[in-house]
Amino acid sequence: MPIAVYVLGLSIFAQGTSELMLAGLLPELATDLHVTIPQAGLLISAFAIGMLVGAPVLAVVTLTWSRRTALLLFLTIFALTHVVGATTSSYGVLLATRIVGAFVYAGFWSVAAVTVMTLVRAHSRARAMSIVTGGLTIATIVGLPLGTVLGQHFGWQSAFWTVAGLCVLAMFGVLATVPADRPDAANLPRLADELRALRSARLWLAFGTTALVTSAILVTFSYLAPLLTQTTGLPAGAVPGVLALYGLGSFIGITIGGRFADALPFHTLFVSITGLVALSALLAVTASVPVVAVAVIALLGGFGFAANPAPNGRVFSLAGDRSTLATATNFSAFNVGITAGPWLGGLAIDAGAGYAALGWIAVGTGLAALATVLFAALSPGLVPVSSPGLAGRGASGRSPGAG
Repeated sequence: MPIAVYVLGLSIFAQGTSELMLAGLLPELATDLHVTIPQAGLLISAFAIGMLVGAPVLAVVTLTWSRRTALLLFLTIFALTHVVGATTSSYGVLLATRIVGAFVYAGFWSVAAVTVMTLVRAHSRARAMSIVTGGLTIATIVGLPLGTVLGQHFGWQSAFWTVAGLCVLAMFGVLATVPADRPDAANLPRLADELRALRSARLWLAFGTTALVTSAILVTFSYLAPLLTQTTGLPAGAVPGVLALYGLGSFIGITIGGRFADALPFHTLFVSITGLVALSALLAVTASVPVVAVAVIALLGGFGFAANPAPNGRVFSLAGDRSTLATATNFSAFNVGITAGPWLGGLAIDAGAGYAALGWIAVGTGLAALATVLFAALSPGLVPVSSPGLAGRGASGRSPGAG
């Protein structure tokens, strides 16, 4: 595995820490910025909106760029948004920096994914992308609880400064390991070809799976800190430890999912989403029981992230050589889920349903995700009948390869 793959995974860790850490900082942010917790939760949705728009836009803008140049530019802007965020006391300014930072973070994801696919062989793509995406799970294990501890003891601004510093380190790694080559002049990507690939109904079904699974995960994850303190009854000091357990489960889940996603994408999705639905229902009825709730939260991370490699892998396989915009659109679908999850959760909380009700919302979105997987697996019009096995290959006849 090229070392650049691991460097890109660490770069995702640096930026993913920012994406995730607000889940542990909502009480501090709400108090310091004089807003409600659901309003503070909109900072998570704002980040997702930036990614939703940024992925396809920047994928198109950078089609003919040197990938290393694009990655370095995105990291620089991301670091600067966190410097601004750490020095402001305005909710509006912080909201704007979250959108801008997410915009370039989405571009980084898109370019990093295509870079990885060009650096490894087809049969290693799922493993390579699970390593890159694994940076996000490490952010859940290390970055999220660390950000929570920093926020609780030194103010939430310290977490923003830390992210900015991590991004600078990531820039040195990208500069040293990612090739500076540009796309060959004879094979420059054409926007018309990229758009034509998006006409595939199979791709849009995969996008739907991505959005719904992500929403099912984020509706609970976004409000874990207040759920643990106000419903489960844990002290604030215990929150980072529980979030670290969630992250550990996520790391194990994505590692296992990455191992099976190439050969068994549909089976992987069936097991992971079914587990996510069952555990969400269990959390809804046991959120006030500390031992059970903590165990369920750790397992939620595992089953939720195990679903990640398969839909992304199918997107890359179905799009073939015209995968840049399709991959970016899938990241947009991912962020549709990130936006919808906290929004739906905020509606339930504002309506007085309580934090335990978040589990039932996750059940509904998870069942919808499972329906898209079943439809894709059982529809002969979406899965080629010539494939040697339902779970084995995508439309191009090649094993899906992603993370």
